Amino acid sequence: MRLSVLDQSVARTGHGEDEALRDSLALATHAEALGYHRFWVSEHHGLPTIVGSAPEVLMAAIAARTQRLRIGSAGVMLPHYSAFKVAEQFRVLDALAPGRIDLGVGRAPGGDGRTARALNPHATPGAEDFPAQIQALLAWTGGQRHAGLLAHPRPPEGQEAERTPELWVLGSSDYGARLAAAMGLPYAFAWFFMDGQGADEAMALYHQTWRPSARHARPQATLCVWALVAPTADEARHLALSRERWRLDRDRGRLGPLRPPEAVAAEGFSAEELDRLAPVRARAFVGDPAQVAGQLRALAQRYGLSELVVNTWCWDREARRRSYTLLAQALARDGLGLAATMGQ
Repeated sequence: MRLSVLDQSVARTGHGEDEALRDSLALATHAEALGYHRFWVSEHHGLPTIVGSAPEVLMAAIAARTQRLRIGSAGVMLPHYSAFKVAEQFRVLDALAPGRIDLGVGRAPGGDGRTARALNPHATPGAEDFPAQIQALLAWTGGQRHAGLLAHPRPPEGQEAERTPELWVLGSSDYGARLAAAMGLPYAFAWFFMDGQGADEAMALYHQTWRPSARHARPQATLCVWALVAPTADEARHLALSRERWRLDRDRGRLGPLRPPEAVAAEGFSAEELDRLAPVRARAFVGDPAQVAGQLRALAQRYGLSELVVNTWCWDREARRRSYTLLAQALARDGLGLAATMGQ
C-alpha cells in the first residue's frame, strides 16, 4: 500500500504564518526520504489557520528540493480561475519536475463568499462550468490544441504521455465522484473533512458509474485521511487536542492558528464540547504506530485501495515529522510499507 501526504501549511500560535510554508518544504523533503509517494498541498484563502493560498508556487519550491516525489495540488479551486492559466502553470511545473506533477482540482471556494469575489470579481466561469473547465485542462495539459490555443511550455515530441500532469478530481460529495467517473479520471475523497461521512456512497458511485478514458483504463481512487501517530496512544491523544480545540472553535466561527496542546489541556473542554467531540474521537486515526497502521490498513482493505493520503496537524512540528516516520515504519514492518530506504 502506498502512502502519500496532504499538507495544508497550518499556522501555529507563537509562530509567523511564513514559517508554516517553510515547515511544508521541510516536511516534503522528509516525506521523500521516508518513501512517501505523493506530496499534495492545499489551497485556502483568507484564513488565519490554513495559510497555503498559492499551491502552484509552493509546488515549484518543493520541486526544487526533491527528486522522486510526485508533487500535486489538493487542490486548485478551479472556478476562481482561467483554465488556460492553470494549464500554463502546471505545464511550467512539469518542466521543472518532469513527469512528477499531479493537478488536483475542486469546485469549492476554499474561503468565504467575499474572498471568492476578490479572487474572481467577474464570477465567470462559475462552479456550473466546472466540467467544461476540466475538459479544457485535459486538452491543454496534455499538449493538445483547444479553442485554437496550445499551452506552453510543451514537452519534447514523443513524451506527451509521460509528461502530462495527472489530473485528479477532489471532492467530499457525490458530485465529484460522479464527475470523475464520467470523465474517466482519478478521484480523491476528503475523508478528513467529513470524518468519513458520505464515503461509502461516493466511492460506490465512482466505481459503479466508471467509464474508461484514453488515459485511465481502470478506476483509481484514494481517501485523504487525518491521522496522528506518537510512540504511545496517550501522547498521540494529547497532541490531537490542538486540532480538536480548533474544530470546536471553527464551528463557532472562531478561526485562528493552532494552539499548543498544553494550553488546550489546561483550559479543558465543557461537558457539551466533550459530547460533540465523542463521535469525532471515535472515528479518528490517533494512537500508537501499531494502532493507526492497523486502522489505515483496514480502511484501505474496506474500499479496495492501494493508496491512502495522510494529513497530519500538530502544533509541535517535530512531533508531526515523527508521526509520518512512525507510520511509515509501522507499515514497513507489516510488509506494506514504502519503497525507499527510510531515513530520519
